[in-house]
Amino acid sequence: MEQLRQENEVRRQAAVRLNELAGSIRTEVDARMFIDAVAEQYTGKHRQSWLTRGIRHRVAHAEYEAVSGPSGFIPEERIVNVWNEYVRELDAPEEALVTVAEVHNLRDAMLTSSQHMWKNETARQFWTIPSIYAVDADGNVASGCRAVEALKILHDMFNSFQSIWFARERVERGQLVSDEVKQRERDGTPPPPLTPGQLKVMQNRNPLPEAESRYVQTHGERDYQRLLERGFAELFPKQ
Repeated sequence: MEQLRQENEVRRQAAVRLNELAGSIRTEVDARMFIDAVAEQYTGKHRQSWLTRGIRHRVAHAEYEAVSGPSGFIPEERIVNVWNEYVRELDAPEEALVTVAEVHNLRDAMLTSSQHMWKNETARQFWTIPSIYAVDADGNVASGCRAVEALKILHDMFNSFQSIWFARERVERGQLVSDEVKQRERDGTPPPPLTPGQLKVMQNRNPLPEAESRYVQTHGERDYQRLLERGFAELFPKQ
């Protein structure tokens, strides 16, 4: 238990440092320090091909551009186009395609969740860092993204596609998580719990891993890496 506590504390401190770096970018050097620190969290992880020096430079430049002003944000439409091209190339089910409205709704949920969890010190870890998100003057999620935020969106959509199902349902209802939270805070009511049965259904409806595995078996690992590299180049085009 003591070892687990120490490991959690190391992760918490690393997350706090990353959050501080993300919130204090003023120059490209600052952005590079942040990206290098983020990359360290991925060392040894599967298929994290964006760790090379050249790729870090492009991500850092995009991060700096995003914090310099709204004109530097990565458009949500670009993320949608990169994702949908990937889905079509994998020949994944059509239900895996996403819209700009769904991605925006997902981002709102991600930001709201991160802000809520960050208030609990024990929940502070890399995936709950709130300062990576692009926000407007009112603190709401902006119409475009920062660089690391864009990578996190794509990561979450692939590994937790149930988040898109939930976003899709909210779009159909015309609701945002942030609005729901604000309303419940005004009313003093807790959020409704997600039953284990609902969560299991959503988890079993991830159409991506099987399509990815089938693509790799058919085309080979190298072609799959080229597919990822092409998507990365479209997400972060050279200046």
